[in-house]
Amino acid sequence: MHRSLRLVLSILAAVALAIGCASAPHSAAVRNASASTHLRTTPPANQITKVLVFMVENHSMAEMQAQMPWVFRLAQRYGYTTNYHAITHPSLPNYLSIAGGSDFGIADDADPPSHLLSGHSVFGRALATGHTAKLYAETMPANCSPTSVGRYAVRHNPWTYFPSEAASCSSHDVPLSAFAGDISHGRLPNVGMVIPNLCNDAHDCALSVTNTWLKAKVGAVVAGPDFQSGRLAIVITADEDDRLSGNKVLTVVAQKSIHAKIVRVALNHYGLSRSLSQISHTTPLRHAVGATSVLSAFGLRFG
Repeated sequence: MHRSLRLVLSILAAVALAIGCASAPHSAAVRNASASTHLRTTPPANQITKVLVFMVENHSMAEMQAQMPWVFRLAQRYGYTTNYHAITHPSLPNYLSIAGGSDFGIADDADPPSHLLSGHSVFGRALATGHTAKLYAETMPANCSPTSVGRYAVRHNPWTYFPSEAASCSSHDVPLSAFAGDISHGRLPNVGMVIPNLCNDAHDCALSVTNTWLKAKVGAVVAGPDFQSGRLAIVITADEDDRLSGNKVLTVVAQKSIHAKIVRVALNHYGLSRSLSQISHTTPLRHAVGATSVLSAFGLRFG
């Protein structure tokens, strides 16, 4: 009787061992398949879905490097250009070159009623394709304000010049007061631009003031979830130089995967416009079609 019981137990143990051995490869295969699926679905570190552009006014690359120490340290940590040029003078056609891929033959800073442009901007195209877009303008009294007031300069707010997008501009071209909440909640847009007022952009005040302002604003973005996840690239550039340096300006590109990268190829605002179109997977606008993408020059990919 005892011998029979021992025999039965031995048989059961052998069966259990066989089942375990047979299932082990299957379990390993499942684990390996899950790991493989995870690897395939995790985006590359250099793949972005959002771009946020900060604008500085009327200073050359050399001035920005020398007088904006925090900004240049950011540039050295992540990346910057040595051969980036604005398109023309004065301010307005340069802003339009970024937002619309053309200076539209404009050679002044007149308000929107003097320059009602046909067609679309990178902001409107992004919204039309289901992406998000937002322009934050400091000291602007109301959404998409078409008139300069105090230190708000409408010539630095390019979306206001596209009347076919007036409804979108009214909803998504907003005062800077909305910025902090969008940073902390990870709601920064796919296509975004930040326009400081006439003091904080270095138009009326020293570059040291702009440096301090950017340290606070860009610093908050860098600490926020959009940047920390790797999905956001930050661009800091100037609309134009001081008319003494061949329109060469410093352009900084910061993203988690970029480390001390210096880009020496020729770049300009049309290439930045192209990058903003690439984020929304739309055809670059006007002269941006043939321009070198600024963000691609830094090795970034568009998710």
